[in-house]
Amino acid sequence: MLIIPIKEGENIDRALKRYKRKFDRTGTMRQLRSRQQFTKPSVEKRNQLQKAQYIQHLRDQEEI
Repeated sequence: MLIIPIKEGENIDRALKRYKRKFDRTGTMRQLRSRQQFTKPSVEKRNQLQKAQYIQHLRDQEEI
């Protein structure tokens, strides 16, 4: 459970923004979405490798 202390005189929009940021950092939605369907460990590993290759490619392009 997330607890967001609201300071005296603080705008409700600012407190809501803090709540949303804290909620995103917990990764709750990402975890729920990943649990909706099962992916084999080999497929997950392959996806991670492809992502790493893509990021490395982008970094190599920046150096040129």
